[in-house]
Amino acid sequence: MAMTQIGKFTLHNGGGFVARGEVAYLDDNGEKHLSGNAGDILLGQTKDVDPGKLSVPDGSIISLYVFVVWGTDNEARQSYIYKQGSSVTANYTITGTTLSNTLGLISVG
Repeated sequence: MAMTQIGKFTLHNGGGFVARGEVAYLDDNGEKHLSGNAGDILLGQTKDVDPGKLSVPDGSIISLYVFVVWGTDNEARQSYIYKQGSSVTANYTITGTTLSNTLGLISVG
């Protein structure tokens, strides 16, 4: 089964903390890296996390990584192939507290 190609993530913050969307990706040697972040996402906000704007190479295997300020970070269990310019978006929400949060996939489309 082929991996889904996406152009970006969205992250909705439904938790009682500040979140920062990042991209975890594999380089050509199979080593995992973290991109920079897309800025603060406050409670109730939804923000794009665009791998291209965070210097992730086109064609990389990616997953959404959420840095939780003063808390426990979270990484999505789903992986995708980054396709620059694709209109396909993987939409996520994070809920809970700084030390106990859940990252969930809403939809891909």
